[in-house]
Amino acid sequence: MCFLGIFVLGIRNATDPDLWWHLRTGQLILQNHHLLLSDPFSFTRLGQPWIDHEWLSQILIYGLYKLTGWAGLIATFSILITVAYLLVFIRCPGKPYIDGLMTVWAAIASVPSWGVRPQIFTLVLASLLLLILERSYDRARLLWWIPLLTLLWVNLHAGYAVGIAFLLLFLVGDTLDLALIQRLPASTARLKSLATVTLLSLAVIPLNPYGTALYRYPFETLHSPSMMAYIGEWQSPNFHEGRYIAMLLMLLALLTIPAISPKQLSVRQILLVVATTFAALRSVRHIPIFVLVAAPVLCSLLDEKFRALYGRLFNNPTPLTRTKLVLNTSLLAGFVVFSVFWIRHVIGQQHEAVANDFPAAATAFIRAAKPPAPLLNHYNWGGYFIWELYPEYKVFIDGRADVYGDDFLNGFASAYYVRGKSWDSQLEDWKIRTVVLPSDAPLVAVLTRSPGWKTAFSDKQATILTRIPEPR
Repeated sequence: MCFLGIFVLGIRNATDPDLWWHLRTGQLILQNHHLLLSDPFSFTRLGQPWIDHEWLSQILIYGLYKLTGWAGLIATFSILITVAYLLVFIRCPGKPYIDGLMTVWAAIASVPSWGVRPQIFTLVLASLLLLILERSYDRARLLWWIPLLTLLWVNLHAGYAVGIAFLLLFLVGDTLDLALIQRLPASTARLKSLATVTLLSLAVIPLNPYGTALYRYPFETLHSPSMMAYIGEWQSPNFHEGRYIAMLLMLLALLTIPAISPKQLSVRQILLVVATTFAALRSVRHIPIFVLVAAPVLCSLLDEKFRALYGRLFNNPTPLTRTKLVLNTSLLAGFVVFSVFWIRHVIGQQHEAVANDFPAAATAFIRAAKPPAPLLNHYNWGGYFIWELYPEYKVFIDGRADVYGDDFLNGFASAYYVRGKSWDSQLEDWKIRTVVLPSDAPLVAVLTRSPGWKTAFSDKQATILTRIPEPR
């Protein structure tokens, strides 16, 4: 029931702004039988080198979409999410009811980051890696699977850096634990194996289409000021928003429960909690990684504290009567029926959800009226235009922030918000002839009153303006 609930929670419309250029990229790779090494989608970065670190994820995403449509794509990613939290439940050392409650809590805390997106592969592989590392204390041979896991990970998503960080934190934490509490000699042998596996994992990173560039790519992304400033999931969580309350409560639990629990955390657990807490407070994107660590740690602390309570409640269970069996079966059947109807409802609303989040009417107008290029578009709509309008139109900007760079993003923001004296330089430098932006955008308000522009299309969602040609 617990994991069916998480599966249903993961069933959501596929509306991630980056999904569209992932689909198009996967399509081009499969059709042309080669990877993309330079940008084909924008006229502002056309032909420039592009590190498409998610190439394998894009092939899988487009392949699923082609074979099963939206239903299969949405259901598959919900299954992946459920598997990630099933692994969390397996790692929890407490009693089953505590483990289940903590797993659901962790899932709810990370819901804002769910969706049909390559980051879900990082979520699953990070959860699997933590399971392997923790089980390796009893079965050290499990460690030797980690380099293969890293090789797969580095070709699916640049989030492989999370795995390397976990390996280093385990290595440092276990070394300190060994020095402080003097474990058995077997732990020393495992530590040597862990160090070797970490080096092997680092060594396989260049085994990807972009070679050693994947070493520096994650760090360049993490230290991009413009991405932190303009992209919501790279910003710190706003705890005034209800969707982050579950994460806030889990953070508060980590601050208070260790004080009342008789169990002491190991150095390795402390390092993991501190590192992932810092990451989650710095960027919303890292909350799912935080909960992978936090949930089992809280379970280990609560297990000791609530063992007596569990005994009083469950050591003398009442017999399972026929009435209880019928009631439990009815509840389960009812939830299954609800789940089926909910899945059908979400999938049936996919096209409506896309139309609500993206300018479907404006896109249809562009396809029919064919306004002149080059076209300046909204950042979040670039991927959608790549899917719907490419190759007839190339975009000005899209969700691949790393391709465009900080200076370009800052220039686009200046134009969009009409900031500074040179806010119109982007329009002039790139000879923009058509603008497609949200109807409430500051730039739209300015250009609507400008004698050099005319409104070609407008609704509540988007406005299309075209430049009036100057007379010869």
